[in-house]
Amino acid sequence: MVIRDARTVLDREQLRDITLNDEELMREILTALIDDTSRQIPLLALAIRDEDSQRCVRLAHYSKGACANVGAAAAAAVLKTIERQATVKEFLGCSESLSALVAEVDRLRSEAQGFAGV
Repeated sequence: MVIRDARTVLDREQLRDITLNDEELMREILTALIDDTSRQIPLLALAIRDEDSQRCVRLAHYSKGACANVGAAAAAAVLKTIERQATVKEFLGCSESLSALVAEVDRLRSEAQGFAGV
């Protein structure tokens, strides 16, 4: 999995490619991604609070893959950072990165609302 540009909130071309430019499918995928990633945030927060490295890595890895596949590059990059930090048990860094993830999901939500066809 390659994260093209970690600053890109939503790689629209990638989203169009994976949906074959199906606008309804784009809406469904983005909605599902945002909802699922939003549900993962409190689970990640608990794993960080409990200093459970394995659980944190697993949750971050799962969400990173989902975000990267859809083109949510900035969120995927933050999740990659959380995954790396959790691997070496840098839980303070994980907490800071989790705050960045919340901001990226908000940015993704805004981008999705302004995206033509979504």
